[in-house]
Amino acid sequence: MMSDRVAGASTVLPVVILISGRGSNMRAIAERAATGSLPVNIRAVICDKADAEGLAVAKSLGLQTRVICARDHANRGAYDLALANLVASFDPALVVLAGFMRILTANFVDRFAGRILNIHPSLLPKYRGLHTHRRVLEAKECEHGVSVHFVTLELDGGPVIIQSCIRVKPDDTEASLSARVQRQEHSIYSQAIDWFARGRLTLLNGQPCLDGEPMSSPLFIDARGD
Repeated sequence: MMSDRVAGASTVLPVVILISGRGSNMRAIAERAATGSLPVNIRAVICDKADAEGLAVAKSLGLQTRVICARDHANRGAYDLALANLVASFDPALVVLAGFMRILTANFVDRFAGRILNIHPSLLPKYRGLHTHRRVLEAKECEHGVSVHFVTLELDGGPVIIQSCIRVKPDDTEASLSARVQRQEHSIYSQAIDWFARGRLTLLNGQPCLDGEPMSSPLFIDARGD
């Protein structure tokens, strides 16, 4: 695999980002990369929807974009194989799922095993899947949050690396809760990517390791006072 890693301050990691929507996390990652505070080179932003707002955002940031739609392929397996081939053409060392709203099959996950990160808006293993903010409010939870994890074939079930927890306020709506969770997303996703880019974070035998030590539990950020 080709890499942009070189010795010293100029070390960067080649990444590909997958999106489906507005690209909020993609923007946050790209802006940090542009300032040099996040040592990555975004080789491409790939989207499964031609009309996604995030494509315009990526282009405005000077990033290469590609669109690959599921309807153009016979089935999920064929789509994931084509997606994997497209991602591989950019030779990334890390694949970053940033609001990519498709369940990936083995045709993709096995190709990049140990090199795919995802961010999910809940305190995993709670509330896997969709509509997490609504479900948290309906359950009258006192706490909510966001998790970054390695991707496996289990939906939102891969090993969790870092989480941030916020307080659910009595007057919260889905929109207000989502906005506060999203602020935490932008922080902890960049942190996990930074660790990976610097060689500090790896996945070994199904367990995340930080600085060579197995993580017995995710790093927990308490943002309930924010």
